[in-house]
Amino acid sequence: MDYLKAVFWDYPKFTDVEEIRSLLRRKGNDRFYLWAMRRFLEYGRVVDTLQFFSLDQIREAIEKVPLTPYTQKNGKEF
Repeated sequence: MDYLKAVFWDYPKFTDVEEIRSLLRRKGNDRFYLWAMRRFLEYGRVVDTLQFFSLDQIREAIEKVPLTPYTQKNGKEF
């Protein structure tokens, strides 16, 4: 998927949708979960981010995800 190349531009191994979904569902994988969420929020489109994370999931985790000031400012529409 091209949008995954945009989100994970420096990690080419993360271009398979099912691989990403599998990693996100894995229990005890909070570090990857928060890292992936940050990548989607920083580099992905809203429509692509919402394919992997619900608004409730984003709201619950947003305090744990270190976002750039630019993303914080522009992410208020979430």
